[in-house]
Amino acid sequence: MRDVYFSWLMVALLVVGYGGYALHVLFRGRVRYERTEADGGSVLLRKPMMEGAYWLLSPVVRWVAATGATPNVVTLFSLVPAFGAGVALAFGCFGLGAVLATIAQFADIIDGLLARKLGMVSDAGAVLDSAVDRYVEIFFLGGLAVHYRASGMLVVVLAAIAAAFMVSYSTAKAEAQKLAPPRGAMRHAERGAYLLVGAAMTPFATSLAGEGASLLARELPIIAALLLVAIVGNTSVVRRFASMTHALSSRHPRPGQPKAPEPTPIAEPRPIVESDTPLGAV
Repeated sequence: MRDVYFSWLMVALLVVGYGGYALHVLFRGRVRYERTEADGGSVLLRKPMMEGAYWLLSPVVRWVAATGATPNVVTLFSLVPAFGAGVALAFGCFGLGAVLATIAQFADIIDGLLARKLGMVSDAGAVLDSAVDRYVEIFFLGGLAVHYRASGMLVVVLAAIAAAFMVSYSTAKAEAQKLAPPRGAMRHAERGAYLLVGAAMTPFATSLAGEGASLLARELPIIAALLLVAIVGNTSVVRRFASMTHALSSRHPRPGQPKAPEPTPIAEPRPIVESDTPLGAV
């Protein structure tokens, strides 16, 4: 029952954080970041939600910068709470797992903001960040796989793992083929948001259902989140690779077929600078 306290902590963080951002938007306008503008959000994870998270972490970024920590140190630090989250989830402590995983996700955001603030954006840092992201995700989903090892839910967890890694792989493959990275649902931030919310809400469902209830009733939020990631994520993977295959086929059409226009090349990355410009002043 004590695990539910961590869930209440997550709810308080959500209410205070996004409540504060809502007041900021009301009186001073939205906080614009080039990274969120470039990402654009998705159908299920809207851009204002991403802006709110960035705005909430801005004071933390300034504090970390004052300590002299480098972006790579913050990136590597995220592995510690992520591993702890995986262990907690393996033992069914979903509230604690959600809190630790949230710390890891926040560190993943902070390292990028810190790199841009300090002018330390580099290809090497981006490679390290991508590698650590994969480990953070496998710790979380791996913990769930251990938790559901004796249940049919293990199949859903494995499908979610496949979706997570294939979505990321499709982006990397597109960049290697000099194609514009395919968009679509269930990118890294979106997957993380659903799984964190699902884990945080599960102790509430367990408390309401009671210990004698079925697994589905006790752990419905995280089960729903896993199903969402598995179904929507793998559907997105199929659409991504179909789009890439069509674009690559157009480069070398069959005899007699007109050659299609060249796919849009990937634009060179530009340093991303956060901005506190209100919406009305843009």
